[in-house]
Amino acid sequence: MNFAEIPKAKIGSFNITIRKHDLEIVLQGIQPHPNPTVSLEQYTTPADFAADLLFRASYTYGDIVGKSVADLGTGTGRLAIGASLLGAEYVVGVDVDLQSLGIALLNSRRLGTGTNWILGDINELRCGSFDTVVMNPPFGTKREHSDIRFLKTALKIARIIYSVHKSSTHSFISRWLMDQSVTFETLFVKNMAIGHQFSFHRKRRYLVQVELLRIVCR
Repeated sequence: MNFAEIPKAKIGSFNITIRKHDLEIVLQGIQPHPNPTVSLEQYTTPADFAADLLFRASYTYGDIVGKSVADLGTGTGRLAIGASLLGAEYVVGVDVDLQSLGIALLNSRRLGTGTNWILGDINELRCGSFDTVVMNPPFGTKREHSDIRFLKTALKIARIIYSVHKSSTHSFISRWLMDQSVTFETLFVKNMAIGHQFSFHRKRRYLVQVELLRIVCR
């Protein structure tokens, strides 16, 4: 796809450099992890979900275009690459899995984005480095409270966080956030489709109800 040929449009005062439908198509073409690890909860973020998250962050709140953005637990890079395509000034994707980042690098090179990749634990990131974090962290089903660990790091390094969580954890996550110096809101609740990725999966597709939170540090 030649992005230069995509007609520009506007939402409010924001110029759209790529339409949501086109972004979804591009993100759908990003290669997923061929051998996901259960303990890391390496579920691929669906392209339509990623496009919806990024468009809201970009054109409802102005938190992507011209901003520095981090994607924690980036996997093969759908959110990070999408942020780059939407006009983020500087984007970093962080993951502990070398194979994931190798695929993310290939994906970003193929699409011509200047996305940066860091191999390592999210706790190694320094404080106050980014305008915005976008992430689909582990839900905490395999490693208890791993979702909270991602939130703690996100709050240290950015003022605005977009984070995806299972709806069943809403009360727990909300209580935890209320104890932090933040305000937050649920932007949407929807079913996320998860394909057959692991040996214990018995269906071709599972639907998990999740919600997108926008968190603002005071």
